[in-house]
Amino acid sequence: MSDDNPTLPYPAADSEHPTLALPRETDAVAGSPRRRRWPWVVLIVVVVLALLAVAGELLARSVLPGVVRSIVVEKLDLPADQQLDVDADGVLLPQLIGGTLDSLHLSSDSVTLQGVTGAVDVTATGVPLRGGDLGGVTGAVSIDQSQFADLLAGADLPIDSVTLEAPNATVAGTVPVLGVAVPLTLTVTPFIVDGDLDLTPESLTVGGVSLDADQVRATLGSLGERLTQPQRICLADRLPAGVTLTSVKISGTRAVVDVAVDGAILSDAALQEKGVCPRN
Repeated sequence: MSDDNPTLPYPAADSEHPTLALPRETDAVAGSPRRRRWPWVVLIVVVVLALLAVAGELLARSVLPGVVRSIVVEKLDLPADQQLDVDADGVLLPQLIGGTLDSLHLSSDSVTLQGVTGAVDVTATGVPLRGGDLGGVTGAVSIDQSQFADLLAGADLPIDSVTLEAPNATVAGTVPVLGVAVPLTLTVTPFIVDGDLDLTPESLTVGGVSLDADQVRATLGSLGERLTQPQRICLADRLPAGVTLTSVKISGTRAVVDVAVDGAILSDAALQEKGVCPRN
């Protein structure tokens, strides 16, 4: 070629004219909408599963009390409209799947069992849903003065009325002295001893006069001897054999009796029958 048309050299690469690299296929794929979408899909699935779990838990908590109440009313032969509150501890779904409730709480302001009416508060643990024994049951029964008086029917005491005033109970009645009916009041402290109700005398008045143990024995003879000794009342024949009294205390004007229940009472018919007092 002639010098009239010289060939110009390519310009040297510099910072003002950088060489641009073509995008790689892998980079384009990594930034694609499909790849960016999957965290949202996982999040939605997690939220849906959480909502289902919450809904299942709420459903279980709404259904379980009614089921338990129906079973208790049927087993104890209670009135169909018996007021009974039921509550379960912990998260229910895993317990229902496992077949055992950790803890079940039942309470009623007024329920009649074995002829005794009172407020009941019971907690059962290890409650089997497919049959078997309970892990354990403890509870308390709160009764008023009239119901407590019924429990004392087996005592060798002249009882016309009973007044509860913490921590004692006062029994009022009459005793014959020289052919005359003389008013008597005996204040006792109740205890539970080997499942029996024990009444320990604290004070006694005859005809409005406070007497000590020796004076009572001298005045009333054999009756005075009995009045000054602890009274032991067996209540086993009024309770299911699987129920044991553990303690009693006077709270205000009510007596609160703590009980323990044999966990096998659901499966052992003998424990559901009334107990027997030694003297019977």
